[in-house]
Amino acid sequence: MSQSYVFKPDTVQLVLGANDSNLPYLEMLVASDLSVRGTSVIDSDDGPLFIPFMKRLEKAAEERGALKEAEIFMEFQLLSEPSPEERMDNNPVIVAAGKSIYPKSRAEKELFSVLRTSDVVFPVGPAGTGKTFVSVIWALSEVLSGRKGKLLLTRPVVEAGESLGFLPGDLKQKLGPYLNPFYDAAEYILSPQQIRRMEENGSIEIAPLAYMRGRSVNNAVMILDEAQNATRAQIKMFLTRLGENCQAIVTGDPSQTDLPSRYDSGLEESIRILSGIKGVSVVRFTHSDTVRSRIVREIVRAYSCAEDGNEE
Repeated sequence: MSQSYVFKPDTVQLVLGANDSNLPYLEMLVASDLSVRGTSVIDSDDGPLFIPFMKRLEKAAEERGALKEAEIFMEFQLLSEPSPEERMDNNPVIVAAGKSIYPKSRAEKELFSVLRTSDVVFPVGPAGTGKTFVSVIWALSEVLSGRKGKLLLTRPVVEAGESLGFLPGDLKQKLGPYLNPFYDAAEYILSPQQIRRMEENGSIEIAPLAYMRGRSVNNAVMILDEAQNATRAQIKMFLTRLGENCQAIVTGDPSQTDLPSRYDSGLEESIRILSGIKGVSVVRFTHSDTVRSRIVREIVRAYSCAEDGNEE
């Protein structure tokens, strides 16, 4: 189902820009594919913010003339800003691309809160608990709001004992199988075309962990995913890339390392070393926080009990 907004003839170009140059940016903000027919802008997804947003833009154009991206974003931010009730700690929310994401578990609620206040966040725990999903949505919300300039996603590439050099294709093709969790999360709020545009303009950057060495990253949210497959030295190297206006999120499941020995993983050791530092927060998920499905929750619980029994 689609919807359309009809602009006044003298305001449509002030909003859309010459040759509809503002249209891709509008699509990114409303997370929908838009088309133009005469003085009408058509939204293919029937999003709830589309009509109010177009009304605000038309009014702004009447008052100020041709709109630039910064002015368009300002109107969008005023429209999609969470209400005071939503900002309350007892009801946290992440707003990204016009969608409101609410926590589904106790640990997710805690993660929503510390992401707003901490420079370094460690969400750790079993599969299916939403660690990567929430981290990616948060990072995209920071980029789309203009509070950060980019999302930088990295992960150690060690699965199946293969190195990137022996995998076929260019770097993007080599990394493809490792990035499905990121795209699954991003596509919850953005279309594949919008994600691709953000990659092309540098708002989203993806790189293997080894490529981070020697860099200084500013104005970004950096996510190290699957950190149970990183050594202590690698996690230290990642965290010391932090520059001005930068946040680091390190996700992982200590029970699922693919390293030759689970003792090679630096995730738990890094948490132990850093947990006393102001600005560093650790959020631990358990099987009871599993949100993927009921059966996944039971699988995680069963394996956890079996591992506890073996340790005894």
